[in-house]
Amino acid sequence: KVDFEGKQENILLSDVKVGDRILVRNQEIIPVDAILISGEGNIDNSFITGESESISKQPGDKIFAGGKQIGSSLELEVIKDVDQSYLTQLWNKEAFKKHETGLDTLTNTISKYFTFIILGIALVAGIYWATVDLEKMFQVISAILIIACPCALALSAPFTFGHIMRILGRNKFYVKDTLTIEKIAKLDTIVFDKTGTITHRKKSNIRYEGAKISEFDSLNIKTLLKNSNHPLSKSLYEFIEVKDEYFPAEHFREISGKGYEASVRGNIYKIGSAKYNNQESKNLETAVYVSKNNEFLGKFIFKNEYRENLKDLFRKLTNYKVYILSGDNSSEEDQLKELIPNYKSMAFNQNPEDKLNYIQNLQSQNMKVVMLGDGLNDAGALKQSNVGIAIADDSNSFTPSSDVIMNGEKVVTLDRYLNVCKGSIKIVKITFIISFLYNIVGLSYAVTGHMHPLFAALIMPASSITVVSFTTLSTWILGRKYFKNQA
Repeated sequence: KVDFEGKQENILLSDVKVGDRILVRNQEIIPVDAILISGEGNIDNSFITGESESISKQPGDKIFAGGKQIGSSLELEVIKDVDQSYLTQLWNKEAFKKHETGLDTLTNTISKYFTFIILGIALVAGIYWATVDLEKMFQVISAILIIACPCALALSAPFTFGHIMRILGRNKFYVKDTLTIEKIAKLDTIVFDKTGTITHRKKSNIRYEGAKISEFDSLNIKTLLKNSNHPLSKSLYEFIEVKDEYFPAEHFREISGKGYEASVRGNIYKIGSAKYNNQESKNLETAVYVSKNNEFLGKFIFKNEYRENLKDLFRKLTNYKVYILSGDNSSEEDQLKELIPNYKSMAFNQNPEDKLNYIQNLQSQNMKVVMLGDGLNDAGALKQSNVGIAIADDSNSFTPSSDVIMNGEKVVTLDRYLNVCKGSIKIVKITFIISFLYNIVGLSYAVTGHMHPLFAALIMPASSITVVSFTTLSTWILGRKYFKNQA
């Protein structure tokens, strides 16, 4: 969110209101329907329409939610709430919803055969009792049809996963759908992106080396940094202590994995890697290089600060294969090896396409992969993985490629969320068993003529009540086991 003085504030998407002004950077998804106030709009609507050709927008033009800005940052004024935007209406259409899979399909399949089996049992029992006691036959058939109830079976998965999604959400782990919980329970491989995921975005120790930068250039550089959603750019934006003023960044161009450039107040600035700025990186270090009019100014060197208690996390992930990916060089490889003694492999200097190919290679080895990345910068890898978890510290970026959005503070307790998802599958399977046992015992009494239809009608809801009660209690216990404040 941006106020009229240009000051930025990160807020939840749900808190965005009509009349607010928001900033959308290069490669970010526009979250709400809005009017373009300033900037060069170059909107890619492929996420909505499938058409890759971008559309030019001028100040005053209306822009629909779901479009992606390609180029310099835009300042927009919100004209519709999030839940009323075009994207939300499109997302909710039945044609765009996924087909049921996993345990939902298993439940439906069992329920379908369950009906035929019950009708078969009723037919056989009716034929038998017709030869023994015709009056008893009607009682037996009625009791069989009443006592046999697939309701408990159908309620097992929805009630369990509904409770689990609520528990996870209250602990800042936002799952897209119930199928994702099933997928998480089956994972065997975890891939971590380094920057912004296992490191803090805003706690990097930054120092500058190079020629003295004037206030004029500092303002221009900060303006250009505002256009990028890369974690290092965001950290550097906070580091440069000059007043944030708006200057148009013209002819903005970004090369993924290398850097970006634009013309600000008549000067061309380039921000990115050493090679992108025609420099040689002599030392293994994480640094952002800056040039003005093809003249090198200097570099900002980052010393990453890793999240606390990472060692404890990786010590608990012994049942998973752990991989580390990074767009930076291997300067901190030794430190990572000390933090993650049980890692399988590490890869550095990875651009977004390299990360996507890395995930594909793991999946080709029949691994079930979860990728943890910082959102749009790792969108390809997140989408390719079996489960994509976007890490969000204080960012309000929309990440349609991910299956889960997780608060950055919770990364060090990832094992708890994985265990909760695994535990939920066990609960569903137990409720299946309870439902089957109920029907087996009830049918055995009904078939042998020891159950009156009225009694069957009275106890028929018992299975549903039992399943709902068991699910509610067991998920509560599971949540309390891993999260102290889940209630």
